[in-house]
Amino acid sequence: MKSIIKIFLLSVALCGVANVQAKSKPNLLVIMCDDLGYADVSFNVQDGVEAAIPTPNIDSIAKSGAKCTSAYVTYPACGPSRAGFMAGRYQDRFGFCGNPTYDIHDETVGFSLEEKTLAEALRPVGYYNGIIGKWHLGAVKDKLHPLARGFDEFYGHLNGGHRYFPKDLKIKDPYSAPTSAEAYKTWLLHNHKAVLPSKYLTDEFTDQAISFVTRNKEKPFFLFLSYNAPHAPLQAPQEYIDRFSHVKDKDRRVYSAMVSNVDDNVGRLLNTLSEKNLDENTLIFFLSDNGGKVKKKPTANNGPLRGGKSNPWEGGIRVPFAVQWKGVIPPNTIYDKPVSSLDIFGTIAELSGAPENRGRPLDGVNIIPFLTGQNKGIPHEQLFMRKHAYGSYTIRRGDYKLVIDKQSKPELYNVTDDISETKILNDQMPERVHELNGIIKTWNSGLKEPVFEGEGNASAKALMQKVKGKNRRPN
Repeated sequence: MKSIIKIFLLSVALCGVANVQAKSKPNLLVIMCDDLGYADVSFNVQDGVEAAIPTPNIDSIAKSGAKCTSAYVTYPACGPSRAGFMAGRYQDRFGFCGNPTYDIHDETVGFSLEEKTLAEALRPVGYYNGIIGKWHLGAVKDKLHPLARGFDEFYGHLNGGHRYFPKDLKIKDPYSAPTSAEAYKTWLLHNHKAVLPSKYLTDEFTDQAISFVTRNKEKPFFLFLSYNAPHAPLQAPQEYIDRFSHVKDKDRRVYSAMVSNVDDNVGRLLNTLSEKNLDENTLIFFLSDNGGKVKKKPTANNGPLRGGKSNPWEGGIRVPFAVQWKGVIPPNTIYDKPVSSLDIFGTIAELSGAPENRGRPLDGVNIIPFLTGQNKGIPHEQLFMRKHAYGSYTIRRGDYKLVIDKQSKPELYNVTDDISETKILNDQMPERVHELNGIIKTWNSGLKEPVFEGEGNASAKALMQKVKGKNRRPN
């Protein structure tokens, strides 16, 4: 009987390998939200608890594949997190240490010209690449624009944020905006041409995404659908706001409406993939670029996680993360070992045979064998985060996480047993603190200083004063 079971299990594993091999060069769709709370997708809400914001379409990605409950990004704010994802490498390796300002002249303010983007890696192996939505990796037209960095099509904005309604977009030429704040009010760019959208931005971006997959269904494609929702400013169509009339707080009501609108639009795109018979050979990732914003007046809900956007606690860097690849990843898979946004590059690079990143090794890995159960090990021995301007570091190694900040002593947590980071374990495990501190120092020795003075690292001294003396204990 045991022999029969072993043969069966081996056949299942080999079938999974065969499926992956048969689906070489899958289409890649990455849907990234902006400042989305960990518990603002219902697949992350505890069983038996009604979701505050139902997200059935986003949930379907997790149900058809895997939800990763311990998924991390490389920075608790937009620009550096997206740079890490786009490089498959920690962005601090190339000095992208804070949010870039909207600078149309300085080619150092953005994604390093020495690094290769995911699109640049995929183009030589036959992929057609598109980005729709937010870029935030530099605004120099001939050097840092998406079309100069491996993408074949771009529809969106170069800035870190944008207003959502066409009536608010008063600046026709995106390159004439003098500041990041003013760039929120520009027209969009369709490749290099300024265009005025006709719809609420999330709806507009989804229309463009549907057009992209429809037009390119016959060839391998990479589409980065980079929503700027639910990032501020808080704006949503009235019919969506009305869905949450029971929510007393106005900001939370509008934020909920924005997330609900994203979910409907994700559903529209998934339906298109199904209608075009693309869903079986499209590898889909859904995630947020960082945790939800909870400072001052919270709008997002990070659930059991401590903190949120901009800080090193779990709520800042642990994000909603779901992966679908029908016929390869078993439905309703729950994966609790740490994975990273860096793994998106690592996964598609290995599957497609994309060339190395100009001799620079990736920090991401192919996570498909882990999600299918073929590999029983762990994707990463450790994951890191550095917030240079604040002298802040984190390392997640196994069950343990160490948080280091210049303004306080290192703090050790077991984030498997204590996901809310309420119990500091320094006194019980000093040797673990010493071990993890040493690993961080070794990792940090291979990083670069900031190469541009962007938002968040223009004056480390001034920024340090903002956190000096603040209570660092859990609320």
